[in-house]
Amino acid sequence: MASNVQNGVEEGKPVPRIQIYSSSATGVSQFWREKYERDAKKYWDVFYKQHQDKFFKDRHYLDKEWGHYFSGNGRKTILEVGCGAGNTIFPLVATNPDIFVYACDFSPRAVNLVKTHKDFTDSHVSAFVCDLTADDLTDNIPPSSVDIVTMIFVLSAVSPEKMPLVLQNIRKVLKPSGYVLFRDYATGDLAQERLTCKDQKISENFYVRGDGTRAFYFSNEFLTSMFKENGFDVEELGLCCKQVENRSRKLIMNRRWIQAVFHISDGINLSANNEAGVQVKENMLKDAGENVEVDLSEGFAAEMFGSSPSHDKEIIELGDLNFEIERLSREYQHTCKSTGLMLWESARLVASVLARNPSIVSGKRVLELGSGCGGICSMVAAKYADHVIATDGDTKALDLLTQNVTSNLEPPSLDKLLVRRLLWGNRDHIGAIKEINNRGFDIIIGTDVTYIAEAISSLFATAKELILSSEGISKDKEPALILCHIIRRVDEPSLLSTASKFGFRLVDKWPESFSGASENIINSWFSENGPENLPSTALNILYFRME
Repeated sequence: MASNVQNGVEEGKPVPRIQIYSSSATGVSQFWREKYERDAKKYWDVFYKQHQDKFFKDRHYLDKEWGHYFSGNGRKTILEVGCGAGNTIFPLVATNPDIFVYACDFSPRAVNLVKTHKDFTDSHVSAFVCDLTADDLTDNIPPSSVDIVTMIFVLSAVSPEKMPLVLQNIRKVLKPSGYVLFRDYATGDLAQERLTCKDQKISENFYVRGDGTRAFYFSNEFLTSMFKENGFDVEELGLCCKQVENRSRKLIMNRRWIQAVFHISDGINLSANNEAGVQVKENMLKDAGENVEVDLSEGFAAEMFGSSPSHDKEIIELGDLNFEIERLSREYQHTCKSTGLMLWESARLVASVLARNPSIVSGKRVLELGSGCGGICSMVAAKYADHVIATDGDTKALDLLTQNVTSNLEPPSLDKLLVRRLLWGNRDHIGAIKEINNRGFDIIIGTDVTYIAEAISSLFATAKELILSSEGISKDKEPALILCHIIRRVDEPSLLSTASKFGFRLVDKWPESFSGASENIINSWFSENGPENLPSTALNILYFRME
């Protein structure tokens, strides 16, 4: 929720412009990589909970592309890996009524969607939950009994280091004469480029989408090498390229995917003729142009057409004050660079404190630094204060903040609250706020604005410029800077040292007091048992006054 910084305000010591999030392409942190792997099933289960069977297109192109593999004498047995909502299964059954399909997915919701489909029958389909990286397919399918395995935009959802486990698993149930029909994302696809720009890279060619699901982008070399190392040879291989046009937005997007057929290796190396055959197939697919149908699955619409991550609303209840706050949906928060598009626990705590102790801001002029999109502290303060300004450096957060303020407040509270942009250290922004209130502010609030070390000096410098002078003011009415945060990248001694350089004196802290505390202020805000429903036990409050 902290604002950006530009042009230092301390005389002779310009502060370089910084951002509250890293702008370097560092990719996904180790913590999130492990979480995406650990919770992969949960993310896909949530996906199917939200979209049901309305997101994916039925894959009617399968008969056109691979129809000859499904035809022939005798009843064919098919294994659909990663069956999803059944968009491959039911078009296949409709076209080839003699086949029998085993359908598995590691999302229980997806399997349930298959079982409740109007065309599902036990005589044609057996659906079951299975994690191919951990569960044994032979628990549900007899060994060496499957004629065809279909893998349509599914292996890309598996972390690269676990892909061999999937191939070894399907090899157990595939007949020696069977085939694997494969289609999945190729390197250079526009979705990969978009995810790269969003700094959502997990590892080489492996990315996380906004909803927590993952996608790997295959090269011909990686794909064929991996299959061969796990006992498969290439029968066909094609790199498919197609332009997709969004006419309403005047966008043309290049889609790339790999289409291949593999069979179990007979131990004989591919001949030169066979390799040439693969290359001919690749060129044929490139030239297919409009005859190749594009699969708009796996979040393609959101990634390709640039639709904004969804927002949702949260009800905040603070005594007799209730706010309906629109914010970035939780499913996108872990990949969003703007920290101002979500509600932080520190803001919830301070808003609750203000609602229970209106005397903190009653009749005063209040400034909030790094309000973010919610601005709940400012909205509570506006009920009791004379004047409130909510600020942030992120323009997207400010747009959402303005919307939340206007939809939740009514006069006179609405008339007392202004929303302004403030990059810490930006003289123009500071000057504009001084024009609104040239006397300075009695109370300045900052929630979770102390986690970037480079921003701390500019935070206190900006607060010093805008706080009311304490000269000639009685002790009980002295202006104050109130910070609430969870200690992250900046330790408390560094924070206090910087505050002192700009003339701020710590007079109280919570939850633990300190030997230099001159007053007992913060504990009086809570009941004897402390705050009720504390969002996090790691929260800290610091109360400063000017020297």
